[in-house]
Amino acid sequence: MSKTSARDRALAVLYTADLTGTVPDLTELPRRVTRYVEGVLSRREELDAEISAAATGWRIERMPVVDRNIIRLALYELRKGEMPVGVVVSEAVNLAKRFSTERSGAFVNGVLAKLIEEH
Repeated sequence: MSKTSARDRALAVLYTADLTGTVPDLTELPRRVTRYVEGVLSRREELDAEISAAATGWRIERMPVVDRNIIRLALYELRKGEMPVGVVVSEAVNLAKRFSTERSGAFVNGVLAKLIEEH
């Protein structure tokens, strides 16, 4: 499974978990997807605190569910440091354009840019 496909699948799992407030069953998922989901969920409070500080005028709970999970996933990847920053941001913006609103790509890009600048 490619990293792009794994991100797509991880986003779906994170979105569902966030929306329903449940812990996802990861037993049937490919290892790469499981790593993304476990990584984001295990650091969610820390990620949300960073995102809230960077997203001026937006409380994390008021962000569209898809957008906040895309940003969480991208920030998790950025903090791991295994992928180039430009690739992570580009993938996140593409996810936003595909799965969220017309303006979400710019929103995700702006929040990630601020997070990168602050780090």
